[in-house]
Amino acid sequence: MPGSRLAKSAATAAAVLMLGVAAACGGGDGDSEGTAPASPPTATGTADSPTAAPTDTEFRSEVKEVTAEDLPESWREGCPVPPGGLRMIEMTYWGFDDRPHTGGRLVVNESAADDLVSVFRKLYEMRYPIDRMEPVDKYGGSDFDSIEANNTSAFNCRQATGSGSWSQHAYGLAVDINPCQNPYVSADGSIAHPDCVKYGDRDLDEPGMIHAGDDVVDAFASIGWGWGGTWTGAKDYQHFSSNGR
Repeated sequence: MPGSRLAKSAATAAAVLMLGVAAACGGGDGDSEGTAPASPPTATGTADSPTAAPTDTEFRSEVKEVTAEDLPESWREGCPVPPGGLRMIEMTYWGFDDRPHTGGRLVVNESAADDLVSVFRKLYEMRYPIDRMEPVDKYGGSDFDSIEANNTSAFNCRQATGSGSWSQHAYGLAVDINPCQNPYVSADGSIAHPDCVKYGDRDLDEPGMIHAGDDVVDAFASIGWGWGGTWTGAKDYQHFSSNGR
């Protein structure tokens, strides 16, 4: 009957509409409330990486005190700076997915904290992409493993590469940024991390790479920090420090 056919048509239309709504709500397209990882698809990731924020998110930062308990793998007795001389900067950073990310954490010397906030504010405003930003404690204090994860980091109580003296990282006065795109290149041209070898070609101009005279170098120069890309012999393209070493 006509009335029966109309009722069936209405029911069918309602069912289709409900299915469409359900699909839209569960699409998992990495919107501002989703869990899109900070890393590009080819990067090493972790399950609890900071998540993407709305694209109009302004730069935010907070400088906090730390204790030895906060630095279980990166600090120990005998290090040149006590935990009380260090600070944790929690801040927003721009990701390789061209979106802001919250939850970046960088442990630095207390004396440099405010200056470094100003630098990372500039990097954020220029939308310079950073893969991830976590204390090396998450990687067992291993500089090698932190680099494998392409992690931007600062404090780590360790000796300088190929040296018996403290690294500037042991003072919280050095930062390594996107260490894969900006690798440490030995004097013989070798790079210890296979996935990063291609970035030994500094004629490349890919996201996250740092080049002489660019805005990243200028941002650190504005607080008097030098860049490892200017060294003779070995080059450390990821590395900025208060004394240039």
